[in-house]
Amino acid sequence: MATKTSKQGKKATRGKKTQNLTLPVSEEVEPVNMESLGHPEIYPLVLTTKTQEIFNCRVEEDVTDEQPYKLINKETIFEDFKNRGAISDFYPVKKIIQEYPGDELLLVYDKDFKYGLNFYLIGTEEGKENYLNPPEVPEEQEEHKEHISEEVYVYKPPVSKPWVSLGSEKEIEEESVKEYTKQIKYMISRKRSKFGAPTKFSDQNASNVKDAYVECTAYPDKNFTLKQLEKDVSMQVVPQIKDTSTQTRIALQQNEITNTFIDDWKCLAEEEGTFGDKTDTHLKEYQSFTDLHSPTEKMITCISWHPTIYGLIAVSVAERLSFEERVHFSGKLLLQPSLILFWSFSDPIHPQLMLESPDDIFCFQFCPSDPNIIAGGCINGQIILWDITAHADRIENIKSGGSRSKKATLKPMFILEPESNKEAMYIRHCAVSSIENGHKKVITDIHWLSDTFEVNRLGSVFENRSGICCQLVTCSADCTICFWDIRPQKTSTPQPTEKKKEESIEIPFDVPSTFLHLDLSWKPLSKVRLSKGETSLDHCPTKVSLNEDHLLYKTQDKALAQSKAAKAGEMNPYHNLEGGMANHLKPIEDFCTKFFVGTEEGEVMYTDWKMERDPETGRLTTKKPVNLYTVHDGAVHTVQRSPFYNDIILTIGGWNVAIWKESVMTGPLLQSCCAPKRYTSGHWSLTRPGVFYIGREDGYVDIWDLLEKTHEPTLSQNICITMITYIKPWTFSSKQQFIAIADYYGTLHILEIPWTLSHPSTNEISSVNYYFEREVKHLEYVEQRRSIREQEKKEMELEKEKKKVKTYEKSKEQMEAELKIDYDSYLELEKTVLINLGLVKVAEKTSFIDSM
Repeated sequence: MATKTSKQGKKATRGKKTQNLTLPVSEEVEPVNMESLGHPEIYPLVLTTKTQEIFNCRVEEDVTDEQPYKLINKETIFEDFKNRGAISDFYPVKKIIQEYPGDELLLVYDKDFKYGLNFYLIGTEEGKENYLNPPEVPEEQEEHKEHISEEVYVYKPPVSKPWVSLGSEKEIEEESVKEYTKQIKYMISRKRSKFGAPTKFSDQNASNVKDAYVECTAYPDKNFTLKQLEKDVSMQVVPQIKDTSTQTRIALQQNEITNTFIDDWKCLAEEEGTFGDKTDTHLKEYQSFTDLHSPTEKMITCISWHPTIYGLIAVSVAERLSFEERVHFSGKLLLQPSLILFWSFSDPIHPQLMLESPDDIFCFQFCPSDPNIIAGGCINGQIILWDITAHADRIENIKSGGSRSKKATLKPMFILEPESNKEAMYIRHCAVSSIENGHKKVITDIHWLSDTFEVNRLGSVFENRSGICCQLVTCSADCTICFWDIRPQKTSTPQPTEKKKEESIEIPFDVPSTFLHLDLSWKPLSKVRLSKGETSLDHCPTKVSLNEDHLLYKTQDKALAQSKAAKAGEMNPYHNLEGGMANHLKPIEDFCTKFFVGTEEGEVMYTDWKMERDPETGRLTTKKPVNLYTVHDGAVHTVQRSPFYNDIILTIGGWNVAIWKESVMTGPLLQSCCAPKRYTSGHWSLTRPGVFYIGREDGYVDIWDLLEKTHEPTLSQNICITMITYIKPWTFSSKQQFIAIADYYGTLHILEIPWTLSHPSTNEISSVNYYFEREVKHLEYVEQRRSIREQEKKEMELEKEKKKVKTYEKSKEQMEAELKIDYDSYLELEKTVLINLGLVKVAEKTSFIDSM
């Protein structure tokens, strides 16, 4: 047994000089000793079999019960530090070994694990001597010990140990009584001069004093209802017999209106057999993803679910730096990769694919015609195109794609091959736009145009005969909106073949040649500049919403998306793109070219992308905005059409939210009040027309349900501790839906949407539509009353002006006549006063008037 070391011995050992041998120091590890048990000189260790063979301290061979210790040379331990470094078993006590004054250390085999591990090291010379040569006990003490009976209890003082929590404080917290209701406080005051005066109380009639009482009337509460008790009552129904044919006619009408062959019990079972509880309205954490291999701090800027592969989600990440910090660290940022990460439910640690780009991506979108084509917008204003067709087998599950279990499970059916998750694939971009001819600042939004139409340089709309999405629209902070075409443009002067051979560049083997004709030479088809009218300033767009955006929601349908993907895989239409637009295309006459734009100043614009020629200069210019509204008190970051109503648009920016109708130009249908925290992102629900989600800067998500409340959120739920940067819901199946929420710290949260927020009611679409129509009528009434009030105000002002004009237009004769009438009335008054005072008699009345 090792004995207790005195304080003087400890000071002496610390005061001695250490060995001159120095070792490379990486991170000093504080050694753990048994000071809490009264042995500060003992340091427990775990020695593996390999370490026991190196130092000849093998259990039951070199160290036994008879001789459980071993003296180890200090130099041998230093050699082990040089060979194995931090993985050496003696590394935790490296500091103790370096400060040890002697040449040999005592290593003791702890067979009974008295100190927790299989070996322990004695770190002082005094402890070593006390263990090898224990002090002799005097004979008197030994005789005294013999006389002490075994039944005598020897008190041992308790030894303090560190607190180890086993969850009891959580139980105490749950069982403790807390006051959740806000207490009512009353403050009674009186004048200082009345302090100490006697108080007299009296009765009064409460009905005679205003606000003296509050009447609490009874009302039915849906949350607390009484269940009706069943009673055994015998009843018999006898049908009324009629000779007319009205019953048959009514039955035939009902059969034509309703489906009499539907199984009501089966439908009831399908409705009840859904996931979760109908009373549960909170989002449930399903999974989270974080890039643990990134050396820098990054945030998530955009999210997009894969259109055809369930359980696969792509996110773009960017550095968490301000503009000044980006300029300062521009040299270091060039060495850091800018990526789009593909995460799978089957592997929450390793990304499945990594798409490389020249700079940080702030927005991207899968192509609706072929999900293997991806377009993204960079912070430097360039457009990037990727083609992941060669890696489609890596992310597709061919084996389990066709057969799906009949029973619904919470686990997704998408499971990748285990061998494909070992290493992440880095995929280079196929093409990048020209930095001289594109945007000059960060691209804030990007959209694929629908495969039903295409746009020329003047903004005119034509039929798209290719049947695939070939054009893009982007908006940037440089006050421009650009239209792009991925097809090769026809050149007026063909280049000679010799020059083409000289300019040919060798393509790396891992980069597909799908969009090689666009690389570094891609220019926008047309530019739309949002001018502020007579001034030289322009509007700065942040988000756009085209009229055909609602068509892209339909591509999320599983059958349609899979058929399009299969068609793209067989024919590869993007590998054989036709050059430019065809010369003879049928124009679409009744196509709406107007669209909504959200700006950095919080404005919502409704403008046209068609160009018009200036009658004076003959140049193509952008049309003036149809309407401009200043509704939001901050930058607009969400402009999105409803997936159920094509003409309903949701805009979010600053501290409020607004809902618009495209045909109503008087203002928003709904405008919320200021929120407690700034809004940062938002999205419509994909299955409920009256529900949308809004993310805040404090990590909360506000859930709005227009059928329940229209003046405030129905529910607010905390998701994270930092700002929410993006929200994207997705329908996994008819019984399970997810919502992806990204935060400022780079974590992607996948939450499961409860039953109440994912399943619409029977007539919800018509009910929400009726609400929008009612708000439209309300706006029309308000506008009508405003016009009436303005007309009345104008009429009142005209009457005032007429009165002023009349006073100034009086003639000289009219003024003399008015003065004469006033003088005559004065004389009559004077005569009456004199008669009343007795100064003039009635008889003298005539003479007095004549004298006057």
